[in-house]
Amino acid sequence: MRIVVAEDLALLREGLIRILQANGFEVVEAVDNGPSLLRALTTHRPDVAIVDVRLPPTFTDEGLRAAIAARKQIPGLPVMVLSQYVEQLYARELMSDRAGAVGYLLKDRVMAVDQFVANVRQVAASSTIMDPDVVAALLTHRSADPHLRALTPREREVLDLMAQGRSNAAIAARMFVSEKTVSKHSYNIFTKLGLEPSNDDNRRILAVLAYLEG
Repeated sequence: MRIVVAEDLALLREGLIRILQANGFEVVEAVDNGPSLLRALTTHRPDVAIVDVRLPPTFTDEGLRAAIAARKQIPGLPVMVLSQYVEQLYARELMSDRAGAVGYLLKDRVMAVDQFVANVRQVAASSTIMDPDVVAALLTHRSADPHLRALTPREREVLDLMAQGRSNAAIAARMFVSEKTVSKHSYNIFTKLGLEPSNDDNRRILAVLAYLEG
């Protein structure tokens, strides 16, 4: 699996490279600024991009902008965003184009190497993964939305875990319920969010987008 890494902190960048290479990934290029990231993505067309939001020269949102620009040229490019803080606007903006899988993790999560590697693989395989802290912030921020208000506490818990990329089996184990119960909660979530069955759309991802975009 081919990866482009964008991180301006040299120690973290080298650490990411070592972690990824030790787990069988090929890091085709590692960069430290927005313009170089866009060039690397459009040149290498990797299986997944791991991107810091804030890169030189202005340290605002260069990484995000480069990723969005690259996805206009490479539809479906999976992007794993790393951020120091929960930045709701960035998560919402990157996902709103529905152009490919997205991961949004706080940098602290990289320390849990096995989980980080699993998340990278999930994003590369077209799953959308959200950091639990990001999900919690988004749900709190969107608590006034009438669709979210219609969800029961258990349905909100399922949506929280769903947004973290967990399967029905994993959600069932976490909540100490059966997979059938999780499927029922999921159906209720999709119905309350107005997500009709479709052969073309992944309703699990659209459920997350529903409160990111709303």
